Amino acid sequence: MAQTTLNAATPEKEQSAHGSTASEDRQAIAATLLQLDRELVGLAPVKQRIQDIAALLLVDKLRAERGLRTGAPSLHMSFTGNPGTGKTTVAMRMAQILHQLGYLRRGHLVAVTRDDLVGQYIGHTAPKTKEVLKKAMGGVLFIDEAYYLYRPENERDYGQESIEILLQVMENNRDDLVVIFAGYKDRMDRFFSSNPGMSSRVAHHIDFPDYAPEELEKIADIMLEGMQYRFDEPAQQAFSQYIVKRMQQPYFANARSVRNALERARLRHASRLMRDPDNVSDAALQTIGAQDIRASRVFTEVSSANPQAGSRHDQPADNRET
Repeated sequence: MAQTTLNAATPEKEQSAHGSTASEDRQAIAATLLQLDRELVGLAPVKQRIQDIAALLLVDKLRAERGLRTGAPSLHMSFTGNPGTGKTTVAMRMAQILHQLGYLRRGHLVAVTRDDLVGQYIGHTAPKTKEVLKKAMGGVLFIDEAYYLYRPENERDYGQESIEILLQVMENNRDDLVVIFAGYKDRMDRFFSSNPGMSSRVAHHIDFPDYAPEELEKIADIMLEGMQYRFDEPAQQAFSQYIVKRMQQPYFANARSVRNALERARLRHASRLMRDPDNVSDAALQTIGAQDIRASRVFTEVSSANPQAGSRHDQPADNRET
């Protein structure tokens, strides 16, 4: 994954966040949490945890305004869960909240993987890691599949050097940088148990559950609405069946798989309409039919009898929603 920088705060907010009152911050954060609720279906435990963190920081600011003692919060986090469960979106909104409260100067998010941090030869890792940290200062550094930084089986691996630099910066610059580690839960648990210094610096561990089939259907409806498409009733029924079948197959990636499935359906829909382009109505341009869904090979493939074949830990999600 290439480095990705996402801005979660507007220039106006960047100028005014530090001088705002607790009351003003409360209103701004309420709006951000409402936006998060609109963006992500379900995930009630995750949203509650983010709300709890925001509440704690708001109370700290209110205490400071009234002359009461406040401690420096530890805000480094771990997000665990399968692909497509909204970890990056929540990280971006967390950056926005921390900026609104004045804990972060800029409130942007820099998303990276091991390849962005670890070099290929001696003397290469430190400059790479420090350059990423420089870009992330004042915001949130989101490290996806963070466990790949640690490869004890390879004596020549340089990931440990990157970890040591991260540990130092997380401690010395915690008032100007929040690091979020993300990945599968079991692998992240092993990563932290193998790196106790890292574990001691991460105060918030948030697990992102998989979506239920009805939640994935709602996500699909929201995506379609954003593209000005809709399912007709047979297509809605077909997609419900598609979701159940797709969840039983390898490389399922929650909302990411839903997005891929809709893109395939749009391709089939477009090819179907172009067979008779002179007789295409406005309604037809916006309506996905059952045939656009049922043409997927998900309806013809049989799930592997090997229970490990569908393990999401074997390989990253690919484009098998065809």
